Amino acid sequence: MDYKMTIAGLERSLPLCKVTDDLYIAGFIMFNDVEITKAVAAELLAMAPEFDVLITAESKGIPLCYEMARQSGKPYIVARKGAKVYMQDVVTVKVNSITTKGEQILCLGRDERDVMNGKRILIADDVISTGESIAALEQLVESVGGIIVGKFAVLAEGEAADRDDITYLEYLPLFDPSGVPLHSNEDRATNPHLDK
Repeated sequence: MDYKMTIAGLERSLPLCKVTDDLYIAGFIMFNDVEITKAVAAELLAMAPEFDVLITAESKGIPLCYEMARQSGKPYIVARKGAKVYMQDVVTVKVNSITTKGEQILCLGRDERDVMNGKRILIADDVISTGESIAALEQLVESVGGIIVGKFAVLAEGEAADRDDITYLEYLPLFDPSGVPLHSNEDRATNPHLDK
């Protein structure tokens, strides 16, 4: 089963993926899709406040963050899922993501911290769902002295679309096992964030 939607003016078919017996999500993957990566980066940058540095979590947000950095001329940072041998004075936070089994960590080294300290930081991700990854990124940014000026995503999934602290392009519903959206755009017509 697939879910068809338009994102940044481009039609895409997203495969439905089982999370639990009662819950499916639509898999939005930007890897290998240069056309959509360029388009969504441009749309998000058009809505962004002034910022100095972009940050995302490894790994699905990397194409978006890179392209936003390329188009804006600003640097970007990737919070890694594990400390690498070249990283010094590592800072870590724990995160649980809906698309990854088990607890993970996100970490930054001294070089990334030096780039972000005292700077205006824009958090970018492909999909915000439970908000765990964004919360971990916020914690990391604040722990190294960065100033968060925005939290941006291509898609807000399920109840994440009701948050008033994120900016996103499109709403992405959750699904039942037969592929029926649990809530549709029409159900959410009175939500002020739907037009973002």
